[in-house]
Amino acid sequence: MAAIPFVKASACGNDFLIIDGMHAPADLMAFTRRICERHNGVGADGVEWLFPAQDADIRARLMNADGSEAEISGNGTRCVAAYLCSENPRERISIRTGAGVKTCSLTSHRGTEFEFEIAMGEPQVGDEFPIRVAFGEVRGIPVSMGNPHFVVFVDEFAPGWQGDAAEIGKHHDFKHGINVELVRVRDKENVEAKFYERGVGETQSSGTGSCASAVASIFAKKAESPVRVHAPGGLKTVRWEDQVFLRGPAQLICRGEFLI
Repeated sequence: MAAIPFVKASACGNDFLIIDGMHAPADLMAFTRRICERHNGVGADGVEWLFPAQDADIRARLMNADGSEAEISGNGTRCVAAYLCSENPRERISIRTGAGVKTCSLTSHRGTEFEFEIAMGEPQVGDEFPIRVAFGEVRGIPVSMGNPHFVVFVDEFAPGWQGDAAEIGKHHDFKHGINVELVRVRDKENVEAKFYERGVGETQSSGTGSCASAVASIFAKKAESPVRVHAPGGLKTVRWEDQVFLRGPAQLICRGEFLI
């Protein structure tokens, strides 16, 4: 019986499996769907497959729970950094993602819990525009953090918001789909966010989604840097200076073997 070793980690409830690419099966998409399934698999929002890199400490290839590939996850990148720190303690880790090389700086560490600040790069922000969906017109701000986001400001989070976000994410204006953030501004320093991600659905947290939420709030003059982003899974802090910096926790949960 063959087995593939994995480590499971979580960043504010956004959970990932970390697997050495040497164990990658031929059908990566199908295997990722199987191992991420929460009843008959290990269960996760995605898999970070690790490969050697010439220009970084490691290359992380992110596959979503549905088997689709994504450019980057801010939370997943912190989980990879936590795993690498646990194997070989260090203060800075460079990780090549589909959105470029990201540098993670360790800010605290206790046991299996780590906190990093990641230099996420310069965002691309567009003007707010409307889209027409079945439940009405929705206005949002497009933000790219190396992956696409559509940030919608709300006064309250309506029951069944997940269905609305799913429809927004599949709108024909977004040819490759889009990550959707619903954001409620508390004050100039604090926002609440809910996330509906491509290839996953509702998540407890999102690193790039938190960056997009903060950037859109600052761009719309609803908040000022730094912004604390409150999500169901926990708190992250986003600074927007010459580039965006994301600070938040990552925790190693367990390690094991998946039988195939």
